[in-house]
Amino acid sequence: MTTAYLSLGSNLGRREELLRRAIRLLESDSVRVTRLSGVYETEPLGPVAQPWFLNLVVEIQTSLEPLRLLEHTQKVELMLGRRRDVAGGPRTADIDILLYGEVILATAELVIPHPRLSERRFVLEPLAELAPALRHPETKLTVAEMLAQVRGQSVRRVEAPLFKV
Repeated sequence: MTTAYLSLGSNLGRREELLRRAIRLLESDSVRVTRLSGVYETEPLGPVAQPWFLNLVVEIQTSLEPLRLLEHTQKVELMLGRRRDVAGGPRTADIDILLYGEVILATAELVIPHPRLSERRFVLEPLAELAPALRHPETKLTVAEMLAQVRGQSVRRVEAPLFKV
């Protein structure tokens, strides 16, 4: 089993319920959710005007190889109504693989660590809750160090008491 970290986000529909469902749907014989960060309301980044997101990070144990894990997360997104009509547009569910053990991978389908991990406060804040000393396999910076370097981006922790493993 490999420890991996996934970012979950939603900015359409009943965001909290969609995130709860995503966590339940991720669970399988090959994926076990072991820890959850708090939930954060975050300002959307990108060129498209859209509602604010709810985001969190989940730590998982998985026997799936990275590309199989990607397939699994994309199935969950589809089950939750994800559409890819507008690049960077609003979405019911967005699941990104941030880190997968110490793996460094670059294919047409998947890049691990996530290529914009160190630039995104909405990912680093919740990841720092779970693993502040975790090191990026390429830069060797800790999550806490990457977070300290990010400027701007409005992120606030929200109460979401029903999120538990």
